[in-house]
Amino acid sequence: MEKNYKEKLHHIRTFCFDVDGVFTNNIVFLIPDGEHIRTANVRDGYAVQLAVKKGFSIVIISGGKSEAVKKRFEMLGLEDIFLSVSNKEEVFDRFLSERKIDPQCVCYVGDDIPDYVVMKKAGLACCPADAVPEIKAVAHYISPYKGGEGVVRDILEQAMRIQGLWMDHDGQTW
Repeated sequence: MEKNYKEKLHHIRTFCFDVDGVFTNNIVFLIPDGEHIRTANVRDGYAVQLAVKKGFSIVIISGGKSEAVKKRFEMLGLEDIFLSVSNKEEVFDRFLSERKIDPQCVCYVGDDIPDYVVMKKAGLACCPADAVPEIKAVAHYISPYKGGEGVVRDILEQAMRIQGLWMDHDGQTW
């Protein structure tokens, strides 16, 4: 883990997130119709919608497929939601190319092997405290928070604080 990850946060304008194990605690409840039920951290959601309002681009790249997950992210103001992704690197590369985004200005947050290659390409790679060892080995920053327990809020809040966008109007964050 690099000690200068906070320096990298000055230049980050795009955040790409995996879902399961980052926004969630990696546990799904299985119901008879085959749908998986997940929980979501409200504080993570607050930070996401605030980051969108502050002009950050928030991208979801997940192998999972859930209409409830998609609706949650849409309610938070996200437009770039890629679900059922089998090749995260391909989606990541195409998104950056289409938007003409420098990978050095992107933070990718993942927790498991499917995130590995993309994390190595991103300017800032972050993961939750309970990520697998291979992901921790390539992360510039390992949050003290586990997936589903505030890792998203931790990373977004740090970026907004460093860029002077957290509580920037008389104590208000909006």
